[in-house]
Amino acid sequence: MTSIFARAMGEDFLRLHPMLQRRFGVGMDAGETCIGRGVMTEVRRGPWWTVPFLQVGRLRNILVPDVGTDVPFSIENHPYIDPFGRETVTFVREYEIRGRRRRFDATMILADGRIVDYLGTHQHLAVDLDVAVDARGGLVLRSEAQRFYEGPVAFRFPMLFSGRALLREQYDEELGAFRVELEVHNDRFGFLFGYRGTFTCEWFPTVEVPDRVKPVRQEARA
Repeated sequence: MTSIFARAMGEDFLRLHPMLQRRFGVGMDAGETCIGRGVMTEVRRGPWWTVPFLQVGRLRNILVPDVGTDVPFSIENHPYIDPFGRETVTFVREYEIRGRRRRFDATMILADGRIVDYLGTHQHLAVDLDVAVDARGGLVLRSEAQRFYEGPVAFRFPMLFSGRALLREQYDEELGAFRVELEVHNDRFGFLFGYRGTFTCEWFPTVEVPDRVKPVRQEARA
């Protein structure tokens, strides 16, 4: 069994830079956990009126309302089998901005041939991801449809109250590090949040996944 990204991308996965293949090859079959550490050269947000979006997201570790430069950060990718028998990979990012620690939690699964990204600590928001490869072997990830789940409540989340993400990740041979850039835009209000930075990774054998990177609540519906 290959990783969820390899299965979702098919032959395109082999067009990724080898270091990106290893990074997004994290899964139960590979038996590896990936821990990245680096610096965000810039963490930024939109105008003042975007702050309410970000503050709401902060409550569930979905968005970061702070701004800064040269921000230390880490990202943890741990594979595990969730309570519903699905292979899951954590994408937990932690930032230290002016003495405050912020987190951006996500867990990803494969459902019906697509990557579904559950955002936040309680997996209230499920987001379909479109994943592609650019001409340089980098990964390009775009968010698409979003669904909100809480108890018996389930509905397609209106994009007026959310954002569309575009993430690009590449491996810089000269630097010997990964480069990442993210922008989140709202259809009506424009730019909400973004960052760019570099990081290096270490791989470790997967053992017991720490509870601190798992969601508090796990959602069965994709």
